[in-house]
Amino acid sequence: MVVRQIERRGISDKGVLRAMGEVPRHEFVPSEARAHAYDDRPLEIGFGQTISQPYIVAFMAERLLLKPSDRVLEVGTGSGYQAAVLSRVAKQVFSIEILDELIIRATWDLKRLGYQNVLVKGGDGYEGWPEFAPFNAVIVAAALDHIPQPLIRQLSESGRMIIPVGNAHDQQLVLIEKHAAGLRRQAICPVRFVPFKRKAAD
Repeated sequence: MVVRQIERRGISDKGVLRAMGEVPRHEFVPSEARAHAYDDRPLEIGFGQTISQPYIVAFMAERLLLKPSDRVLEVGTGSGYQAAVLSRVAKQVFSIEILDELIIRATWDLKRLGYQNVLVKGGDGYEGWPEFAPFNAVIVAAALDHIPQPLIRQLSESGRMIIPVGNAHDQQLVLIEKHAAGLRRQAICPVRFVPFKRKAAD
């Protein structure tokens, strides 16, 4: 998978390639989908959610330019696969998931597989995780039509955020770089992510 689907398509960050090779994707997909765990495509994980294709996971991770000392905020834990990959490149991963069923499953799988530097909580990822901010990087795994200001605020200076922006028919993966002088925003490539879910107002 790493050589054919990822390295040959231009991913060159050694830490990301190593992480993609180390993390067993089949452990994060439902049993009925395990035969396709290493196909380069998203797979259904239930509740209308998917596990992203391996290339996109690697592409997003590489664009964050992660260092071993970095702390990463992930919005949209899903299966826990992306968090596991990030945990092999960064120091700590803080991951937020809105669906209770996925929180339980991802937390169990990450613990079972020994990913001790991933902390998962339930909540509205739009608001980020202010208790642990600032973060060196933020990665968002669901699409919405704008970039949440709480996530911008929780990004450290010189930090990077990658997020799909758009609607169900037209999305772009956007890279945000935060500097003292302001934000630099760059659309990188078209993508197709599940819609961003939020808690209903009381």
